[in-house]
Amino acid sequence: MHVASRLHSFNRYELKYLVPVDQAAAIRDELGERMDSDPHSPVGGYGVWSLYYDTPQLRFYWEKIEGLKFRRKLRIRHYGDLAGVTDESPVCVEIKQRVNRVTQKRRITLPYATARELCDGRQLIDHAAKERAFVEEVLELAVRLDLRPMVITGYQREALVGRDQDTGLRVTFDRRVRGRDRDFDFTVEGAENRYTLPPHLTVMEVKVNERTPYWITDLAARRDLNLVRVSKYVQSVEAFGMAPRSVFHVREEDHPRPGDAGASSPQLSAPFPPPTPSTSHNPSSAVQPVEA
Repeated sequence: MHVASRLHSFNRYELKYLVPVDQAAAIRDELGERMDSDPHSPVGGYGVWSLYYDTPQLRFYWEKIEGLKFRRKLRIRHYGDLAGVTDESPVCVEIKQRVNRVTQKRRITLPYATARELCDGRQLIDHAAKERAFVEEVLELAVRLDLRPMVITGYQREALVGRDQDTGLRVTFDRRVRGRDRDFDFTVEGAENRYTLPPHLTVMEVKVNERTPYWITDLAARRDLNLVRVSKYVQSVEAFGMAPRSVFHVREEDHPRPGDAGASSPQLSAPFPPPTPSTSHNPSSAVQPVEA
């Protein structure tokens, strides 16, 4: 019997900016003059929740910090509200990897229970012939590296897509970036999440297949937007005290809220635990972090 492939893959370049929430709407409106709303993005955006896997020694985290030219991450991602997620809810098992400056994503859509069977149970799942290489790669990573759930991240996303000659362009605005370092089942009710980025900031990502349109570069210059090397996973690991805070860490004191530079961010629950040095890796032996 022929089974349609649920596998999807793509390559692109990504540029990231930190934008105050009160400025994001104006930028979004300006972009809207040349772009369309993503048809899958309702008014107000949609939730994106990701369960990240890593080794007990945080191998994927340190590969990012050390700026390796080739690095990977494994995650299970759900689009939408976590309320009502069941074993049958569709999720994506995704390998996100960086090869030099190119971001590559490969993913397969599965029922949530099946995704957990593959990533947590480390069991080979039913799959189509075209999906075999990817499924076996996920399983090999999970077994060989002893991967386990590390953090969950979540945020509200609004997305725009390019039109006409900019069909390969996509811009997203991620706000209320938060997460947790426990209760890794999406179906857990009442799990507490905490902000991992100051809630007055939005992560704006420009994603292109080849070249960034000149008018995007012009917009960024006019609005004094600066490129940042922010990773939601790295930010979460450091915010929850699993590793020392790195040069990639977004500190609130560097991005004070307008009119209240000394105020601290409100929390969804208890304050973060203080960051503690990791004993599983020696940061002094790492190369200087660079953009890879």
